[in-house]
Amino acid sequence: MPGFGYFLVKKLAGSEAVTDEMRRMMQLAQHGFYCSQILLFMGLEAQGKNNVDLIRSISGLAGGLGFSGDVCGSLTGGACLLGLYAGRGTSDEQEDGHLNLMISELVEWFTEEYGRKYGGIRCETILGDDPHSKATRCPALVIGTYEKVKALLSKYGFDLSGGRA
Repeated sequence: MPGFGYFLVKKLAGSEAVTDEMRRMMQLAQHGFYCSQILLFMGLEAQGKNNVDLIRSISGLAGGLGFSGDVCGSLTGGACLLGLYAGRGTSDEQEDGHLNLMISELVEWFTEEYGRKYGGIRCETILGDDPHSKATRCPALVIGTYEKVKALLSKYGFDLSGGRA
C-alpha cells in the first residue's frame, strides 16, 4: 500500500515542490515511524537534538492514542511539538505563557482544516472504512500540521533551532 512516497509523487505531479522536510518525513515513515513520532523527530532535528526516549514515548499517541482510533496522532503530536519548544522540562524552567494559546489555535485550525473535511478529529473518523485512507490522508495531515506548528512558533517568537526569535 502506498504511503508518504505516494503522496509526495502526487504533490510533484501537481507541480508543488517537495521540500527536504517532506523527504525527511517520507524517510521516517518508510522506517515505520508514526505521525506523532515523525513530528517530534522533525522538531528535535531542527534543534540539532536526538532523543530516543522521547520518540519512543510519543509512539503511545499513534493511531489515535495507542491505535484506539481516538484523537489523531498528527494533532496530538503537533501539540507535543509545541510543548517541545514552549513547555517546561525542569523545575528551573518556566512554561512559555503562549503554550496553551498555541495549542488551542492548533486544535481550532486542525478541526477546521481536517475535522470538517473528514467528519471529526478522531483517527478512525479521518481514516473511515477505506484501507487506502492511511496512505492518502495521513501524509497530508502530518505535513499540514508541521507547517501549522512552524507558523505558530514563528508567530509567537520561537526560532525553530530551539531558541526564542
